[in-house]
Amino acid sequence: MKTTNKILVVDLEATCWEQAEYQKLHSEIIEIGICELDIHSGEVSKKRGILIIPEHSTISQFCTDLTSITSEMMDQEGISFEEAVQVLHDDYESSQYTWASYGAYDRNKFRAQCEQRQVDYPFGDQHLNVKNVFRDVAGLRRAMGMKRALEHLKFPLTGTHHRGVDDAFNIAKILYWCLKKL
Repeated sequence: MKTTNKILVVDLEATCWEQAEYQKLHSEIIEIGICELDIHSGEVSKKRGILIIPEHSTISQFCTDLTSITSEMMDQEGISFEEAVQVLHDDYESSQYTWASYGAYDRNKFRAQCEQRQVDYPFGDQHLNVKNVFRDVAGLRRAMGMKRALEHLKFPLTGTHHRGVDDAFNIAKILYWCLKKL
């Protein structure tokens, strides 16, 4: 693990449907939103949304309505999950840095999909659950979702909620606020 002034902030989007049970069985990652947060200045750099073509499911209308991700976008910009993991290694040196996500879903989903596809997990062991960090630093009794956390801080929501590239940036803003308070 490199000693550094940056943390990788990640937000995943996955195929989804209105039926929760179906979603648990068939959901797969369709976007990795990622950016680098400079822990001293708060500067966010290398902001990117990596679109991943689903192999075993489709992008439902419900999913498009939620994320704004369409099948046409996948046709134009999508890459395989394996290629996306390689981008994380090559462009972000993802295994070398602490990484953060809002809640445990992203870490658990990524681990499960890597195991399922027999792909090496691209992140290191140092993970920050920003949802819990925010709860603790803000002195809240219960954790809250990312959008509510932004509202609590009176920070504007930048971009489209439930779009990984934008949510990663918004999570970075929350994490930087927390780091300044520590």
